[in-house]
Amino acid sequence: MRLDNAALIFPAIRQRRWVNVFRVSAMLRYEIDPEVLQQAVDALKPRFPSMYVRLRTGMFWYYLEEIADAPKVREDYAYPLTLMQEKELRTCCLRTMYFQNRIAVEFFHSLTDGNGGMVYLKTLTARYLSLKYGVEIPAEDGVLDWRADPKPEELEDSFQKNANRYILNDREPDALRLRGTYEPNFLHLVTGIIRSEDLLAAAHAHGATVTVFLSAVLCESILAYQAQTTRPSRRKPVKITVPINLRKLYGSSTLRNFILTLNLGVDPKMGAWTLDELCRVIAAQLAAEGTPQQMSGRIAANVTPQQILALRMAPLMLKNLVMRIVYARRGESKGCINLSNLGVLHMPAQMAAYVKRMDFIIGTQRSYPNNCSIVSWEGTTCINMIRNIREPELERRFFSRLVELGIPVRIESNDPR
Repeated sequence: MRLDNAALIFPAIRQRRWVNVFRVSAMLRYEIDPEVLQQAVDALKPRFPSMYVRLRTGMFWYYLEEIADAPKVREDYAYPLTLMQEKELRTCCLRTMYFQNRIAVEFFHSLTDGNGGMVYLKTLTARYLSLKYGVEIPAEDGVLDWRADPKPEELEDSFQKNANRYILNDREPDALRLRGTYEPNFLHLVTGIIRSEDLLAAAHAHGATVTVFLSAVLCESILAYQAQTTRPSRRKPVKITVPINLRKLYGSSTLRNFILTLNLGVDPKMGAWTLDELCRVIAAQLAAEGTPQQMSGRIAANVTPQQILALRMAPLMLKNLVMRIVYARRGESKGCINLSNLGVLHMPAQMAAYVKRMDFIIGTQRSYPNNCSIVSWEGTTCINMIRNIREPELERRFFSRLVELGIPVRIESNDPR
């Protein structure tokens, strides 16, 4: 299977500091039985052929090849999102792990995005519960029928299908670079646990959705940090990179990657910004840029170059060089940090009775030392802040600001110090 449009960049520019892996996990009310979990993983292989694959290198393109046997489950170890080495990617591009009462699946990003990954996790968890406890769970709310054949639309590259004829000119100024003391071989994870109703009430008080509100608070935190550390003439725009789930815009049911990002924020050289102003600006940018027409133009900007005959016939080494140059100019340089919100999760009542907590964690990127991912389940919102630098300054400012706004936050951390 050829890589989808979004997936092409990940193997081309992977490096030790860019993990290119994300995690979805379900914490159950009872300890995990690894033998039964392995049976569930085995059972799902025919249903998810695009997940049970390894990364292969061709003369002209990377591609995904289905593996003969499902990967073995393993006990969770170390810290979340350890680097997938090339040897591991040649074996399988996903990991299934367990620890006490938690099932976790980590995906190399060329397979799918957080939305597709959550469908897989829900279906895996449902099959595990059926095998372990004999509970019948209907195929609804993101749980697929594990016995059914995969549908063609689940395997399609929806980028190719929905590209516009016209390329959108999306030139943007470079944004602020967050920096710190790089720490190899460890990712710091700080989780803020919040009552969803408290978060929703605060967002509505500022006339915003939860995603817009949290983007504005994060933007405000970075602006305050920059104001303290950088003289006015050298300050740069602060932009929050927000992934947009295109399935909702185009009615797609693909299980492969189908997101695009928007860089939302402000330029501090224009003056000071209140939180209400940030909410209004970010909401307006999201509404203006997040339309199907605008997104189709953005998709075209990524898809059209692949159709150039000279580039298609170029050897993979040259393609990798071109993609690295393009990514350096158009990729992460336009934003400061990702804020990826999977929203409120739903699942069948028969399954929900066994599920205590859900989590979603994205890794750090090539030049973003910090990232933020969010998911809500059964009245609780988990905000996962991850970093590969020593300094916890951004998390401290962000969660402290939420508390100032009247939102109680309970903090968890994997920091050993």
